[in-house]
Amino acid sequence: QVQLVESGGDSVQAGGSLSLSCQASGNPYSTKYMAWFREREGVAALDADGTTHYADSVKGRFTISKDNAKMTLHLQMNGLKPEDSAMYYCAADPWYGGLFADYAFRGQGTQVTVSS
Repeated sequence: QVQLVESGGDSVQAGGSLSLSCQASGNPYSTKYMAWFREREGVAALDADGTTHYADSVKGRFTISKDNAKMTLHLQMNGLKPEDSAMYYCAADPWYGGLFADYAFRGQGTQVTVSS
């Protein structure tokens, strides 16, 4: 079992940057695979072996990273666009990853709003 709490959402102007964080607590094994979703769209994912996956819409602008010691997942978002506006959710799973997996655990989300 794992609990996920996102933070860092805010309102920014187009072209700006935000850094989202997801603090995990509980069984570290359950966070082997982690990802960021916005609504139902997988945005970025980080596999247990360090492989990263990005949606085409965010490649080159977003970067996913993880601090295993602190059990914290990050999403650095640069060059934000109005279409990036959404509720962003952190997800974790002990077995499966990538952008399309049905992750076992999901946080409550943090709102990102980008104005033009």
